Amino acid sequence: MNKIIAQGKRFIDELGRERIFSGVNMVDKSVYTDGKQEYPELNEGVIAKFAESGFNLIRLGFTWGKLEPTPGKYNDEYIDRLTDIIDICEKYGIYVFLDMHQDLYSSVTNGDGAPKWATLLDGIKVHPMRFVWAEGYFWGRACHRAFDNFWKNKKVQNRGLQDRYADCWAYLVKRLGNKEPVIGFDMLNEPFPGSSGGKCFRKLVKGAAKTIMLDKSVNRAQLVKDALSKDRVEKVLGHITYEVLHKATKGCNAIIEEFDKKRYAPFLQKVSTAIRRESPDKLLFLENSYYSNLGIPYSAPPIEIDGKRDAQQVFAPHAYDFMVDTPEYKYASNDRVGGIFAEHKKSQERLQMPVIVGEWGGFGSDSDDSWLNHIEYLLGIFDANKWSNTYWQYMSSFFTSPLMKVFVRPFPIAVCGEIESYNYDYRTKTFSLEFDQYADGESVISTPLAIKSLTVDGSETEYKTDGSKTIINTMSGKHKIIINIH
Repeated sequence: MNKIIAQGKRFIDELGRERIFSGVNMVDKSVYTDGKQEYPELNEGVIAKFAESGFNLIRLGFTWGKLEPTPGKYNDEYIDRLTDIIDICEKYGIYVFLDMHQDLYSSVTNGDGAPKWATLLDGIKVHPMRFVWAEGYFWGRACHRAFDNFWKNKKVQNRGLQDRYADCWAYLVKRLGNKEPVIGFDMLNEPFPGSSGGKCFRKLVKGAAKTIMLDKSVNRAQLVKDALSKDRVEKVLGHITYEVLHKATKGCNAIIEEFDKKRYAPFLQKVSTAIRRESPDKLLFLENSYYSNLGIPYSAPPIEIDGKRDAQQVFAPHAYDFMVDTPEYKYASNDRVGGIFAEHKKSQERLQMPVIVGEWGGFGSDSDDSWLNHIEYLLGIFDANKWSNTYWQYMSSFFTSPLMKVFVRPFPIAVCGEIESYNYDYRTKTFSLEFDQYADGESVISTPLAIKSLTVDGSETEYKTDGSKTIINTMSGKHKIIINIH
C-alpha cells in the first residue's frame, strides 16, 4: 500500500498522486471484562463488503479502558485482535486510522473511554441518565470532575493520568504504528472541557433563550403559531437556522478557546511527543472539542515537537445536526450543518492542513428515505472542499440501509497530479473530475457501480478495472474525466 503524506491542504502518496478517502467508523465501545477480548461485528466478510462498496478507509476505534485495564499493564490479546483487523484491511486495500475513543469520559460515568482506575471522581456520586445520552456533559458533576482531574494530570500510583495515557499510546503505536494500512493516530475523541463545559452549556441555554426571545432574525409570532400546528416539529426546527445557532453559542466561544489553547493543545503535544518516539512520520489527528461540533470555533494551534511544527498533521473535525440519533433526523438541516462545516473550513485555512471529517451523518428511517438529501448535501460539501471522511457509523444493518443509495458512488482515490474539482450528480448518474497532471501516469477512481461510458477530454478512452476501481492512464496536462453510470 502507498504511503500517505500530508502536503499543505492535500494528501499525496509517494508517487505524487493526490489522495481522497471515503470511509466508515468502526468503534468498539464495549467495557473491558476478564477473558477473551473480541472486537465486535468486524470480520473479513464485513471488510470485503466495504471494499466492494468502494470504501477505502476505516476509523478503527477502541477505548483506553480496553487497552490498559490495570495501570501500566496492557491488553495484548486485544491488540492482537486489532492487528488481525488491520491485516485484513491490508488484504482489501483499505487504510486505517486508530481512534482512542471516549464519550462521557468512561463507563463509570455512563459512557465509555477511560479505565475505572483512571476515573477520579473525588467522592462525587454518579447519577443514572434520564433523558439523553449526552446529559453528563451538560450537568453531570461526576463526568465534569473526571475530566477536570484528567486535564490536571492528577496522579495515579505516582504518575499523571495524561502521562499514563501518552504511555498507552506509545505502546499501541509501537505494536501497530508501522503496519502499512495505518495512516495515523486520532489521539482523543471529542475532548470535553470538564466543569467549564458545564458552564458552556448554561451559557448556551441562556444564549438560545435570548436569541429566540429578542433577536430580530426570529419571527416569534410565526414560531408560536408553528409550535401549535400539526407539523410542529418540522416547522419549529425550521426557525433554528445556523444564524440562530451561531448567535446562541457565541457566549461559549471564549470558554472553548481557553480550553483549546491552555489544556487541549498541551495534551496534544504531550501525546504526540510520545507517539513520535515510535512513529516519526505518520499522521497526527487534531479533533475539535465536543462543543465545536455545534460550530463554536476551534482554536488549538498545530502540534509542535521540540519547538518545531510537525510536518504530518490532519484536521479531523466532527459535526452533527442536533436531530441526529432521533426519529426526527429527517428534519436535519442543511443550513445548520452546512454552517458548522463552513466554520471548520475556516479552521482548515488557519491550520493549513488536510481534512478527514472524522464523524458526521446519522441514520434515518428505512421506510422514508427523504433524509438522504441531507447526506447528499454533506457529501457535496466534502467533495467541493476535497475533504476525506469517515461516516458515523457501521451497524449490522449498514449495507441494507438506504444509505447505500448515496454512498455507493464514484470518487477519486489517487489522481496523478492536483485535483481541481470533482463531483457526482446523483440525478444524471454522472461523475466528473478535473485535474492538472504534472507527469505521465495512472489515476485511480472508485467505481463500485457499472460504467456506461468514460471519456477523457471529450474522447472515449480505454481503461482498466480492478474490482471496484477504475485505472486510467493519461499524459501531463489539464484533463477532464467524465464517467456515466448505468
